[in-house]
Amino acid sequence: MAGKRVQMGKPIKQQQDIEASFVPVVRAVAYLRVSTGRQAESDLSIPDQRKQIAAFCLSKGWRLVDEYVEPGASATDDNRPEFQRLMERATDGDHPFDVVLVHSYSRFFRDSFALEMYVRRLAKADVRLVSITQELGDDPAQVMMRQVIALFDEYQSKENAKHVLRAMKENARQGFYNGSPVPLGYRAVEVERRGNKAKKQLEIDPVEAETVRMIFRLYHSGDGQSGPLGTKAIVTRLNAMGERTKRGARFGVGTLHGILTNRTYIGELTFNRRDSRTLKAKPASEHVSVSVPAIIDRDEFEAVQSMLKVRNPKVTPPRVVTGPTLLTGLATCATCGGGMTLRTGTSKNGTVHRYYTCSNAARAGKSVCAGRSIRMDTLDDLVVEHLSDRLLTSTRLSEILAAISAGRAAKAAEVDGRIIRLQADLTDIETRLRRVYATIEDGIAEMDDILRDRIASLKLDRERIQASLDRARTHAVPASDIPPAVVEEFGRMMRENIASGDVQFLKAYIQAVVDQVDVGDKHVKIIGSKAAIHQAMTGNKKFWPGVRSFERKWRTRQDSNL
Repeated sequence: MAGKRVQMGKPIKQQQDIEASFVPVVRAVAYLRVSTGRQAESDLSIPDQRKQIAAFCLSKGWRLVDEYVEPGASATDDNRPEFQRLMERATDGDHPFDVVLVHSYSRFFRDSFALEMYVRRLAKADVRLVSITQELGDDPAQVMMRQVIALFDEYQSKENAKHVLRAMKENARQGFYNGSPVPLGYRAVEVERRGNKAKKQLEIDPVEAETVRMIFRLYHSGDGQSGPLGTKAIVTRLNAMGERTKRGARFGVGTLHGILTNRTYIGELTFNRRDSRTLKAKPASEHVSVSVPAIIDRDEFEAVQSMLKVRNPKVTPPRVVTGPTLLTGLATCATCGGGMTLRTGTSKNGTVHRYYTCSNAARAGKSVCAGRSIRMDTLDDLVVEHLSDRLLTSTRLSEILAAISAGRAAKAAEVDGRIIRLQADLTDIETRLRRVYATIEDGIAEMDDILRDRIASLKLDRERIQASLDRARTHAVPASDIPPAVVEEFGRMMRENIASGDVQFLKAYIQAVVDQVDVGDKHVKIIGSKAAIHQAMTGNKKFWPGVRSFERKWRTRQDSNL
């Protein structure tokens, strides 16, 4: 008989038993998952799931052909490597298995909609999803029961997330660190233990902190041989020096920008700022501030933020750098805060007059801002005259320097403290190396691969600490005052340069000490910072316009400005 296995001479009952023995065995795979890395490390849940699934297959007579283990992954989405590998294999054309076994539906998904979507995707590949603790069929009533179970799993997941977030916010309010990636320059240390939970806080890593300070110093004032460096130049220098990020990777422009804008470095760590899944910003009422030790001085950090904003080509257009107007980019309307732009008018006798005019009023009308205009030469002369007569005098400059001398002394003391800590770390490393060498020389231990690795690690730490110590000593801020002769020379040079010369250089000199010129109806307010004047006086301020960041083809042939 074609298509049947029949043995001649056997009874009919025996022939039926032989035919039944050729029914294909159901092939199953197991999907095992726990939500957190801590659960995976405890090594309890996954072995239990594996044991129960194996027993289930034995009772059913199914053959377990493979397993997919997902340690420490949430089931609220499908961003799981093993899950994706399982789905890809299940939908292969060779039909490698018939059933996907899970301990419960919550192990597969905690989102009701996504669960149904993937169940139907498996069904199209002729693969069933079976829960060994919630075994249901395919009739409409049991499908509805599965969907109800999925809704409860999703609700429970969201409730758990809400309670965990509440606990983490309270932990942050008490000043403890919640375990997000530690910024470069810090390390998380255990400060107390409550039951089996360790409470941690951030402390400064002396070696990495020197790298962070160097990054801010290079961007803010340069290396002493040139003006402030851009992000790409700093990245190139850091990678050439062998510096690495917190994760041991090379620096990139994005990583560097993240460091330069991270307010943790001035002691302002904010928890719960963004949604962990969507990355959308949360309202300020939900933020929790955590106190951490500062690495960067607040004035320097805010100056860097201003420089980042100014260097952004979306904020500072080409006309601010190359335009013929002295106060472009500095003059603002006192009413609305909008920039004052140049407008021209012609009198009856044909004379052309130039005015600074509120850009908001000129662009959007009087409903936005009443607006004001002032003759360009009048405002330029007022600013130059007041800078020369009231700011750039020896007496005024000496008063400004006296006001910041206390801050310089405190900063010098802070640098001395860092040097002492780095020296202590260096002494500790050298002591450890001597101990290792002594054990080898005395025959207590033999040189093997473990000792070689340990010695290499200690030497690497010694080199890193020594490099940080050298940088700290090289860039230590002296606490001494600037000599009166230097103050007098600086004031004289600045008065001469802003009184005459090319507009481009005048703009550069004025922008070195002025941040904003606020123009009102009766008063003009010139706004600047003492720190900027101090940097300019000590030679750390850049007096020339930078290369425009939006000019992509600048010096492409290397044939100019070398």
